[in-house]
Amino acid sequence: MSSRERILGRVRRALADAPGEDTPFERAYLREHGDRSVEETVELLAENLADYRAIVHRCTTADLPATLAGMLAARGAGTVLVPPGLEASWLAEADAEQVPDRAGSTPHELDRIDSVVTACAVAVAETGTIVLDGGPDQGRRRITLVPDHHICVVRVPDQVVSSVPQALERLDPVRPLTWISGPSATSDIELDRVEGVHGPRTLEVVLVADQASDEVTS
Repeated sequence: MSSRERILGRVRRALADAPGEDTPFERAYLREHGDRSVEETVELLAENLADYRAIVHRCTTADLPATLAGMLAARGAGTVLVPPGLEASWLAEADAEQVPDRAGSTPHELDRIDSVVTACAVAVAETGTIVLDGGPDQGRRRITLVPDHHICVVRVPDQVVSSVPQALERLDPVRPLTWISGPSATSDIELDRVEGVHGPRTLEVVLVADQASDEVTS
C-alpha cells in the first residue's frame, strides 16, 4: 500500500460518520449587525470606503457623465479603459481617449492606461467592500488590477447591502469574483504601507442615486 493510499484511507475513516452531502448546514450567524435604514446603510458604506482610503463621490444619474468627466480631468487621464457593456452615456462628456477592453491586451498595454471606469455587482456597507463579477459593465478581472486608477460606479441603493452574507446571496459563485476594499496596499515587516503593488493605487467610488446628495471625499 502506498503512502497516498494510507492517507486517503485515514481520511475516509475519519469521515465515515460525517453528515451526508444533502444534510442542511445550520447557519446561525447574524446576517447583519444592527438595524439600519436604507439611508443609514448607504452612509455606512461611504464611511467605510473612506476609511479604506477610497475617494467617495456622490451624484445623481443625470449628473454622472459630468461627474466622471470631471474626475478624469482632475486626474489628468488621457486614456480610459472601457468595459464592453458600460453605458455609453456615462463617458459621453469625457475628453479622455476611450480604449475598449480587448482579450488580447497585454499587461504592458494595460499598464499604460491612465484610468479604468467600471460598474459593480454589489457593495457591502459593513466592510466597505466593492464586488465585481466580470459582468459586461465590469469587464475582465485584470483591467481593474493593472491600471493605476480605478473609478467604480455603484447604483444606490439597489446595489448596496449591509453584510457579506447578503452579498453572497446576490453573487454567482462560479463567476470570477473580485472583492475590493480600498486601493491596493501592502506592508513590509516594518509596517511601511505601500499602495499600488497588486492593484490600483487610487480607487474612486461614485455613489449614484436618483436624489441629489453632498459629495464625500477622503
